[in-house]
Amino acid sequence: QVQLVESGGGSVPPGGALRLSCAASGFTFSLPFGAYVLRWYRQTPGKERDLVAGITPSGYSTYADSVKGRFTISRDNVKNTVTLQMSSLKPEDTAVYYCNAYFSSSSSWGQGIQVTVSS
Repeated sequence: QVQLVESGGGSVPPGGALRLSCAASGFTFSLPFGAYVLRWYRQTPGKERDLVAGITPSGYSTYADSVKGRFTISRDNVKNTVTLQMSSLKPEDTAVYYCNAYFSSSSSWGQGIQVTVSS
């Protein structure tokens, strides 16, 4: 059973930076961490969970238009981690951020971590 644990959230002023990390475990030899598409989502109260960034097993990354040029997603297939480096943060980036690991019909989620951007 895949388990994901986010860390690194917190409160920063506008223009600040944060680095979110997601530690993953529970993978098998036949279906290792490196086979999964990894994504970061975010959600604010009363709204749907939105995709922020994703990275494929080969390292190809995609971003929501709202974060392009400010956020960078990366993965470490040895340490089984996925990271979201966030810079030039804006108040509208305030949300609970979730890590997701996806392969075929299997999708696993972390518990979420709060990011607050406020002066």
